[in-house]
Amino acid sequence: MEQFNKYRLICTLSFGDIYGQVIVWLIVIFISLASALALWSADRQIYALATVGLVLVLSLPFLLFAFVTTLLNHIEILAMEEQETTAADHSSRSASQPAQATS
Repeated sequence: MEQFNKYRLICTLSFGDIYGQVIVWLIVIFISLASALALWSADRQIYALATVGLVLVLSLPFLLFAFVTTLLNHIEILAMEEQETTAADHSSRSASQPAQATS
């Protein structure tokens, strides 16, 4: 466990990084709703609902894959220098000691 204290994990993800993905997915949803309205009639209501469900089921894995890969691309693992690791060790040791009351 001591070896993991030598690295710093930083996430640089911001909303601007996934903004385009959200916009594209909203466009897909609105197109599927438009196609469902085009299919909606007295005879084809089940086809309209199946179209929306199929688009949602097929697009969610791609959206999840895009989000996860974007997140993983924005995680940085940096090696800490010796001074930073000793400072982190001292702060973690002092934080693990119980608080003492002073009079």
